Amino acid sequence: MSTFAKDIDQGLSASNKHTSSKYFYDDKGSQIFQQIMDMPEYYLTNSEYEILETQSKEIFEALAFDGHFNIVELGAGDGLKTNKLLTYLVHQKVDFTYIPVDISEGAMVELQNKLLNKLPELSIQPLVGDYFEVLEEEMGAKNSNSLFLFLGSNIGNYDETEAVNLLQMFNSYMKPKDKLLIGIDLKKNPHTIKKAYDDDQGITRSFNLNLLERINRELGGDFQIENFDFYSTYNPQNGEVRSYLISLKDQKVYVDALKKEFDFAANELIATELSKKYSLPEIEGLASASGFQFQNHFLDTRKYFADSLWVK
Repeated sequence: MSTFAKDIDQGLSASNKHTSSKYFYDDKGSQIFQQIMDMPEYYLTNSEYEILETQSKEIFEALAFDGHFNIVELGAGDGLKTNKLLTYLVHQKVDFTYIPVDISEGAMVELQNKLLNKLPELSIQPLVGDYFEVLEEEMGAKNSNSLFLFLGSNIGNYDETEAVNLLQMFNSYMKPKDKLLIGIDLKKNPHTIKKAYDDDQGITRSFNLNLLERINRELGGDFQIENFDFYSTYNPQNGEVRSYLISLKDQKVYVDALKKEFDFAANELIATELSKKYSLPEIEGLASASGFQFQNHFLDTRKYFADSLWVK
């Protein structure tokens, strides 16, 4: 049984049904998410892009590494934003090696080809696999200091305890004076956040409902998509955006790969995503709780987003 099947079984069997947001991103889900990133309401991508486009010099100077260093990007994906930092460093003839890490071999091949086409002098060593397996196998042999990148507000998908545990694990694979540049979405006007996660065009709704379609496609589910709806809510006090799918009627859904039927009551929820927002003091507290020392915040001009630099 696939991990996807096991996780869906566990999540839909729970008293409070839930799924992991990582399963949004099959091919169709990734295409829909690209549409989300193109929406004017979805400020996150452009905000972080602006930081890396306009403040690469300041980020590099804040590193203060002696000699050669590595840039280790966890979950590199298409490398769109990191491209700006890499371009600056290559043009400044900085001595570094870029080590993108991603579970998708195809994404790493595509990223390497794209970057070397644009930056032929770039030293790049892509690694394919789970973060921690790769870090355990590869990073112990590196003598140089490293800048670790964990961009894109990925940390917001974890509750506070999970976030600290994850960051402590990152810390455990780092050498003294290694640094972490982490992307974190900031608390702001609640209306701005609400629109980013529940757009009037219904693109985010389609993104969430595609998860049920994926279960149908890959696991032989018989979800009737029209019998579910989408709801998102933002709590400005704790900074949590929570997204849900709602069963619109009493219904049963069979998943062939699990040989199992699931009962849904009318108005029952499936929790699909957490996206937590932080204040700047909360970010500094998160660094401390994870075994890091806070060094700098790099903000976009609207102060919507932070790339925060921490040192081990």
